[in-house]
Amino acid sequence: MIKNIHQYYVYILTNKKYGTLYIGMTNDLERRVFEHKNKSIDGFTKKYGLDKLLYFETYQYVNDAILREKRLKKWKRQWKIDLIEEENQDWNDLAHNWFN
Repeated sequence: MIKNIHQYYVYILTNKKYGTLYIGMTNDLERRVFEHKNKSIDGFTKKYGLDKLLYFETYQYVNDAILREKRLKKWKRQWKIDLIEEENQDWNDLAHNWFN
């Protein structure tokens, strides 16, 4: 019997370099970023125009992703910026060409 391997993502969005940060979790990163970019869901990200994917992590187990999301949300802002800049120093939108 083959077990399905799931993937879950913890991600960080912004509207501009050093702008407002949003941390979320999803099981379909491409779909979720598409929803953010098209402002199809009311809420914080729509209100502040947060649609640039700066950072993401992948998890096999949903509980690990949920725990990481909760921990990151409690981090100081500078720690989040440091995490982003370890991988994405220029704050490029990692999803800028996903939907062309």
